Amino acid sequence: MKSSELGLSAMYRILKKAGGERVSDESANELRRVIEEIANSIAKSAVDMTSHAKRKTVKAEDVKLASKPFSKF
Repeated sequence: MKSSELGLSAMYRILKKAGGERVSDESANELRRVIEEIANSIAKSAVDMTSHAKRKTVKAEDVKLASKPFSKF
């Protein structure tokens, strides 16, 4: 299993805050996997926007624009 950028305890807290009375290890791991997949997609798009604008610094606006397709969630 590859290492994760996100802490597993944060996934438990998110699921509990959402109303989960009990949270399985598998659900916390799956939430982490899904969030990382979405975050990587947003990050790649933000970097592409930065490059297109001929900048080296990724700005908050790049991330906001890149995350628009995911705002339906």
